[in-house]
Amino acid sequence: MDADKDLARIAGAIAEPARARMLCCLLDGHARTSTELSVVAEVSPSTASGHLARLKDDGLLVQLVQGRHRYWRLSNGDVATALEALLVVAGVPRAPFKPATPTRLRQARTCYDHMAGALAVELHEHCMTQGWLADEPTTGDYALTDAGTARFAQLGVDVAPLRALRRRFACPCLDWSERKPHLGGALGAAVLQLALAQGWVEQDLDSRALSVSARGRRGLAQAFGMVSPA
Repeated sequence: MDADKDLARIAGAIAEPARARMLCCLLDGHARTSTELSVVAEVSPSTASGHLARLKDDGLLVQLVQGRHRYWRLSNGDVATALEALLVVAGVPRAPFKPATPTRLRQARTCYDHMAGALAVELHEHCMTQGWLADEPTTGDYALTDAGTARFAQLGVDVAPLRALRRRFACPCLDWSERKPHLGGALGAAVLQLALAQGWVEQDLDSRALSVSARGRRGLAQAFGMVSPA
């Protein structure tokens, strides 16, 4: 009977049209602000806050804090899978995410002392897919696996001094243009320094933009074992 009640509770959370629009909007994997979701849901910001609180309480959404900004995303892959299945039954297509960030900054830029943008997001996803990084559920940070330690050692990154620094070693940092995480922390900073030292990227003198040449793309692809960097 508890399972029936839980199913009914989740179904009730999804069944409200404004909340359903919010959930479908987040299916592309990109995080969004409550203001953006209120526009998608066609409700006022105050009404959106109530809907988001309900979806969070029911375990469908989580809130990400990035400085003074607050973003929302689906809580896990199981939620996405369930929503995808419901969309198939309903036959409703989803609109793709369209970032408004200038193209040059969106491609690659610095985020404090680490790399951000589409290239950094792809690097992060590649590291996760390869099993080099593992989630630390209690802290929200990343642990470097044995395979990851070996790979970064091959790249010339000595992780021991990085662990000794008085800062987070490795953590997800939500990318404000892609709305997906890139690699932050001491390890993220080390990756940027490696890319600069190898000439894979070049930093602009008067902006946060990073230039990526064709040679740089090939170098990154070869070093990290990526088929085609962004």
